Amino acid sequence: MITRKSPSELEKMRRSGLLVYQVLHSLADMVKEGVTTHDLELSAEKMIRDAGARPAFKGYYVPAAGSRYPYVLCTSVNSEIVHGMPSSKRALQAGDIVSIDTGVELDGYFGDSALTVPVGPINDSLRKLLRVTAESLELAIAQAKPGNRLFDICGTVEKYVTSNGFSIVREYVGHGIGTKLHEEPQIPNYVDRQHENPRLREGMVLAIEPMVNEGGPEAKVLSDKWTAVTKDGKCSAHFEHVVAITKDGPWVLTRP
Repeated sequence: MITRKSPSELEKMRRSGLLVYQVLHSLADMVKEGVTTHDLELSAEKMIRDAGARPAFKGYYVPAAGSRYPYVLCTSVNSEIVHGMPSSKRALQAGDIVSIDTGVELDGYFGDSALTVPVGPINDSLRKLLRVTAESLELAIAQAKPGNRLFDICGTVEKYVTSNGFSIVREYVGHGIGTKLHEEPQIPNYVDRQHENPRLREGMVLAIEPMVNEGGPEAKVLSDKWTAVTKDGKCSAHFEHVVAITKDGPWVLTRP
């Protein structure tokens, strides 16, 4: 069942969303050669707890992994698609890209967002990958309005990404969000005709998150049971925003 939020609930989600924005952009400013993903983790947890919020990812149980996620952030470097785990042994190198994904719970409502950051100068292909992934998210957000259907969002991402020569990760999807981190509906980044295609209605809140590969779409999970990587070893980018459907159009809760 898709839960629609009241205006007062959206205001609470807005506060969660802005906190996630502040955390992510502070971390993006930290990204440089030699910084470890564990350095980012420590800073994120302090910022979240100092704001009176709870890290949404830490302790989150995922049946496929058979355990609770142990970190505040997912830090996915280069060929890592999602769910890369912070490590004091993973120092960022010039030319890398790192996806930083985090969520918070504040006053009972969740925020969730991700961005992919270059580590110093990156090559032309990676610059295009980041640009196209971010642009596909913006195009999808523009479709998040009452009367459209879910596939308007999904198809917009798929068409833009593939027309630019990249591929869509199929194993991982966006989601509804509210008093739970993951709610209905699931939001693929491609049109899956076996998937439900609900009408978008005022009060729905969607976490839209394109995951785009430089090479083929195939993914695999490493032996840690969390980190998803591209099978061909090429790079992947990930951007995410939480978007409310309103009568005035899409309202992005995870940016000012």
